[in-house]
Amino acid sequence: MTLTAQIAVLLTCFNRKDKTMECLRLLFAQNGITDIALQVYLVDDGSTDGTAAAVAQAYPQVTLLTGTGNLFWNGGMRMAWDAALKTDPDYYLWLNDDTLLYPDALKTLLETSEKLTQQGENAAIVAASVQDPNTQELTYGGLRQKGPLYPPFKAQKVPPTDEPQACDMMCGNFVLIPRTVVQKIGNLDPQLTHYAGDWDYGLRARQAGCSVWIAPGFQGTCPRNPKPSPTNTPDLQKGLKKMATPKGLDLQTVTLQPMEEWKILMQRHGGVLWPVFWLLPYRKLLLEGLFKR
Repeated sequence: MTLTAQIAVLLTCFNRKDKTMECLRLLFAQNGITDIALQVYLVDDGSTDGTAAAVAQAYPQVTLLTGTGNLFWNGGMRMAWDAALKTDPDYYLWLNDDTLLYPDALKTLLETSEKLTQQGENAAIVAASVQDPNTQELTYGGLRQKGPLYPPFKAQKVPPTDEPQACDMMCGNFVLIPRTVVQKIGNLDPQLTHYAGDWDYGLRARQAGCSVWIAPGFQGTCPRNPKPSPTNTPDLQKGLKKMATPKGLDLQTVTLQPMEEWKILMQRHGGVLWPVFWLLPYRKLLLEGLFKR
């Protein structure tokens, strides 16, 4: 199969120069992309470790954008996407800078997209599964929801096989999104800062008649983000203040997201039970805060 396409690659980074540089090296070293036009848009969100200078020197073809330092994942990816939209490429490719691609990763996603198009899936998002570099376990990829009686983000990982598989949503590590999807859905939601922008995009795409798939096999490595050290429920006032930050409040069994953003997600994807799903994660913090008064 001869692959020809214009692809806008979208990344955002903050203070992990070595990972960012290795990610870009492996992207530009992909096999089977001789006739693929890659235009990379990288948002450096206020790094102080010299990331932007290193990228500019090694990869002058990369379009470097400067963030405010407060964009986080969703905001940084939105900025990159806004710039890429002006060129109207065939595909938009999400890539996390801590994801290291295998040599045929991009080729596999493009071939999967072409195969799905031939099967009548004309607006199909194709995501990659990635694995831990040491244990080889699945870390990020496609997800299927458990059902309408479960919170919408209570989902099961979909292990990759030798064939494409339909999913409900996907992690944003390495995701190929065709123009047909973007014409319906547009950019990531500006109301979200960091958490679940990728899951939300997949669910919104499916609601609009698009489909979400994972490609066959593993396409790279990415270790799971380290979990914070277990902490007890803090003082209510301090807990609410921390919870309002973009990365939320880490407790022993759950990370509590900003309530307004979580409410948006539950209203959009939680069905008639959305008020229950919205308040459920906060029960421990709120109840202990009330009883301590």
